[in-house]
Amino acid sequence: LGEDGGRAGGVFRVTEGLQEMFGEDRVVDTPLAESGIVGTAIGLALFGMRPVAEIQFMGFIYPAFNQIISHAGRMRNRSRGRFSLPMVIRAPYGGGIHPPEHHSESTEALFAHIPGIKVVIPSNPHDAKGLLVSAIRDPDPVIFLEPKRIYRAVKGEVPDDEYEVPLGAAAVVREGEQVTLIAWGAMLHTASDAAGVLAAEGIDAELIDVRTISPLDTETIIESVKKTGRVVVVHEAPKTCGVGAEIIALINEKAFLNLSAPPQRVTGFDVVFPLLKSEHLYLPTVDRICAAARRAMEF
Repeated sequence: LGEDGGRAGGVFRVTEGLQEMFGEDRVVDTPLAESGIVGTAIGLALFGMRPVAEIQFMGFIYPAFNQIISHAGRMRNRSRGRFSLPMVIRAPYGGGIHPPEHHSESTEALFAHIPGIKVVIPSNPHDAKGLLVSAIRDPDPVIFLEPKRIYRAVKGEVPDDEYEVPLGAAAVVREGEQVTLIAWGAMLHTASDAAGVLAAEGIDAELIDVRTISPLDTETIIESVKKTGRVVVVHEAPKTCGVGAEIIALINEKAFLNLSAPPQRVTGFDVVFPLLKSEHLYLPTVDRICAAARRAMEF
């Protein structure tokens, strides 16, 4: 259920054909009311369904924030375990497509801070399907953020057969020995390109796709940092209080003595996401990531 997700198939045509296949009772076009969309999904989940609510852009989700933080995240605790909310809230997020204001938000840290909410961000088609299946089957509410920049920019094989990618498990996309690059969503591909440039310079970078922001796969991250001794965290959200800060705090708590250099962050800036002419100045780039890795290698 969501705005234009049925007949139109969504702004990015992600749900194209679903209403025709399953009917208007299961694929529902809603009014422009994010609080109503999420509130309706909460009610459906309470009564045994598994709703998938779509917010047209992440930047439009804030009217539903009260529903998410006050009700979705608390229902299991409020009912002392009698009720769970098996619901998914999907939203395109992130920059890179030159849209108007409010269309390029990356506020995953807001939702990772809410107890009772899981936050998932795929970076490729295979994981998008497997993680979404796991999110729908999960007994608790999941925020499922889809990087709009790679909707049509990244292609990959997706099995027709049923499969799941477990929530809470990061992926080591590229193994390396000298520096760990940590990213998610569209930034994973920028970090991957940076790893290729670094390899040409003789710097062997390991690349981790976090995949699930909350719960975070701390073990995979810590094991990699213990091996390499250096880390660069990449995200397009603003720097202050971003998920990168939490990851670095965990590294300092659990692997401080294994560090050979101060952890580095390559992020967006602490400003409102700029309009299209300045977008390229805001988003992390291969050059910025490589510069951070080189700084780490100086120690």
